[in-house]
Amino acid sequence: MWLLEIIKQSVLITGLVVVMMIFIEYINITSKGSALEKLQNKPFLQIILSALLGVLPGCSGGFVVVSLYTHNLISFGALVAMMVATAGDEAFLMLAIIPKEALILFAVLFVLSIAAGLLTNKFVPNALSPCCPEKFQIHTPEHGDHKHLSVWGNLRDNLKRPGSRRLILLFGLLVFIIGISAGFLEHEHHGHEHLHHSIFSEKWLNLIFAGLSLITLIFTLFSTRHFIEEHIWNHIVKHHFLKILIWTFGTLLVIHFLVGNLDITRWINEQYWVVLSVAILIGIIPTSGPHLVFVTLFATGTIPFSILLANSIVQEGHAGLPLLAETKKGFVLAKALKIFLALLVTAGIRFIGSW
Repeated sequence: MWLLEIIKQSVLITGLVVVMMIFIEYINITSKGSALEKLQNKPFLQIILSALLGVLPGCSGGFVVVSLYTHNLISFGALVAMMVATAGDEAFLMLAIIPKEALILFAVLFVLSIAAGLLTNKFVPNALSPCCPEKFQIHTPEHGDHKHLSVWGNLRDNLKRPGSRRLILLFGLLVFIIGISAGFLEHEHHGHEHLHHSIFSEKWLNLIFAGLSLITLIFTLFSTRHFIEEHIWNHIVKHHFLKILIWTFGTLLVIHFLVGNLDITRWINEQYWVVLSVAILIGIIPTSGPHLVFVTLFATGTIPFSILLANSIVQEGHAGLPLLAETKKGFVLAKALKIFLALLVTAGIRFIGSW
């Protein structure tokens, strides 16, 4: 039944994405970022580090770089490097459904981001800097409250008073682990040849994600109530879970009817520059969500790699929001440079051959 298949895919994709986001949140908060004050006189190192932080899945690395920029610790070129490398929360979806292609995309974005950062520092006046630096919150424990500096709590206390949100998370993780381990969420290919690029039939990869989910479940047992409620529930569950589920389900539903009734792949090839323009325009939006459409379209073989690459170059997830709040001129200029880079790269790919 096609509707059941779409529901299963939506649940699997959303579950994988949320588990990876929670896992990254544990790592990010536990590491407490790093001391990065010695970067001011090392522009190339700034670019490399910003690109590395940008290519990390999610928004955390991007927020760190924006915060460094607003404190005048890194150059505008380093900021641009991060914005090119960052694929936002869409990176989690890519790792879930197109892991091989995702790694290739991240590698391409990393190389392009370094080139973009170096060229920006060379040709864009470095006078472009934030006028009134402020302290942006960048996914670190709350300042001044030492009770909240630790991720890890006491297991005995957690079991005595787990709290409703921890119990919901534990139950959800347990059901998800059973679902992917037993194959209940595995994609069936009959009658859905257009989804031949998906990985849902690869049981070994689902078992790896089951293992990651189990580690996340154990972390959830040991972590503090503050971390569960503020970082996991309020940040990830409330802000991301439902949005990812709705966007994924809606996109898969639309694709089912389009692919079933139209030769959409042929139309996209004939209207390549129109689709590219739409991908770039949507990429300008400084948030995650709308860009999931292009990841899903690529996973089903509907759009070529170059369209996904162009959208990924122009967008940076939520990382652009604090930059927009701090310096609208910097945000607009960075987006303009990224649009130019996306057009240049996709034109080159188109000239060499369809990819």
